Amino acid sequence: MTEQHLSALLTAAQATKDDKGWAAASEGRLLTLYVAYNGAGFTVSRIEAVKVDGQQVHARTNKGELYVLALSDVYAGAIEAASGSGAARKAGFA
Repeated sequence: MTEQHLSALLTAAQATKDDKGWAAASEGRLLTLYVAYNGAGFTVSRIEAVKVDGQQVHARTNKGELYVLALSDVYAGAIEAASGSGAARKAGFA
């Protein structure tokens, strides 16, 4: 992944950056990063914030786990729909 690709992912997630450099997706949304190195794949899901430090991506999950990944090993990302986005509405509400 390039910095431009990661930037596009964060823009699509409507991420905002805090004063420490962490970019967090808009309220209720989480990210997933797909990583591969030497044929082995790895998925980091439920990411609430990311920070780029040179060629490293720091990914913090909603459980407080911290992953440090090589930017070049990340090949894709996904954005989860915001909770309460209307996918499962209760009966009687429009």
